[in-house]
Amino acid sequence: MECFTVYSDKIEGRIDPYFYMPEFVELEEKVAKKTNKKLGDFIISISSGATPSRKKDEELYTDEKNGIPFLRVQNITENGLVLDDVKFITKEVHNTELKRSQVKEDNLLITITGRIASSCIVPKGFEGNINQHSVVIETKDRETAEIIATFLNSKTGNTLALRRTSGGSRPALDYSALKSIPVILNEKIVSLMDNAYQQKKQKEQEAQKLLDSINDFVLDELGIKLPELEDKKCFVVNSEIVNNNRLASYYYQPKYAVVEQALNRGKYKTEFLKKFIIKIHYGVSIKNEYIDEGIPLLRILNLKPNMFNLSDVVKLDESKRKEIGNGFVYEGDILISRSGSVGIVAVVPKEADGFAFGSFMIKFCVNDEINKEYLSIWLNNQISKLLTEREKIGAIQGNITIETIENFKIPIPPLEIQNKIAEEVKNRQAKAKQLQEESKQILDQAKQEVEKMILEKK
Repeated sequence: MECFTVYSDKIEGRIDPYFYMPEFVELEEKVAKKTNKKLGDFIISISSGATPSRKKDEELYTDEKNGIPFLRVQNITENGLVLDDVKFITKEVHNTELKRSQVKEDNLLITITGRIASSCIVPKGFEGNINQHSVVIETKDRETAEIIATFLNSKTGNTLALRRTSGGSRPALDYSALKSIPVILNEKIVSLMDNAYQQKKQKEQEAQKLLDSINDFVLDELGIKLPELEDKKCFVVNSEIVNNNRLASYYYQPKYAVVEQALNRGKYKTEFLKKFIIKIHYGVSIKNEYIDEGIPLLRILNLKPNMFNLSDVVKLDESKRKEIGNGFVYEGDILISRSGSVGIVAVVPKEADGFAFGSFMIKFCVNDEINKEYLSIWLNNQISKLLTEREKIGAIQGNITIETIENFKIPIPPLEIQNKIAEEVKNRQAKAKQLQEESKQILDQAKQEVEKMILEKK
């Protein structure tokens, strides 16, 4: 609850208290001393996207080879277009129903719902389209668009945009509100942020290179050579192989036999995981009633390959402890995802000791004959992941069972080799994490500098 007074001569059309919050008014006054320009002053043309009215997805969407990128809010970021999960619409839809929202090089893109006012410039040679949650703007030149995008991505610019949102559960910017955002043109902030993004990208690439090297390092240490693999559309399976086994065709893809052969030719004998397991059971299925303080609950999103992300752990009421029963983990236990992103494995750290864990995971404990960290590393390796994918059951959302986990094949080198592998992987992950932190610091420092440059006194 916050109370403040607004004089009648300060009312600007909006009558909702949010618009007149003191921090908004104070910032607006500071910016007004530096500029009288609004975003609308730089717009030559503006258009919002749409979702086509076609009923069937096959009439709307297609593949990358035959389609046009259809940008959603998650694809438009302050760091440029992110196309990892972009959808593709047909060229017919692009040139008919969505003709007015076509996106071309040097256009300015701004999100108007969800992640408000995230902005970027369309790269050279790009052609695409947007949905109704973003707008495409043409300015007089690319330089102007870059300055505006950098300003809107700053804390100052984003706050000015947020002030102008309307709508209860899903705030949005309409054209009038968007055009009214004050804009400070400072070309220096563009070069500053460009340099920061380049440094950030370089650090992230170095970190990813380290993480990507782990797979090959582990296979080299184990003497396993994996040839090129491919999915075949046509292949023959002898009836005696299928007898008393799975009937799903993908289970018998020839590539899996190649993977198993590579595993068997390695330097070390393989054992079934059940030889080392001393305890194994499913997580707790409990109603999603989260509170601010209580029993921490691990979900699949907290589980990462060989590590945990504990930044977004939800809490359950203490009264649920009896209902949870044995659905707790302790330092040194191992968790594996059994549904959704199947086969992600990590050893429980001290920080998660005593946490509950959800039903989409399985916990198991192993004896001292195997290094827990090595086991986690192997189960996250490319070969193990392939064989885990093969074992999934269920049509809609594949999952694995306790029996599946018990029958995982594990190469067992001497403990000193296991320890060596675990230590080296740990070091590489630590270096990668440090580089990721450095990349974040570079960007944070640049953003702080941008705020000073935007609001500095002349």
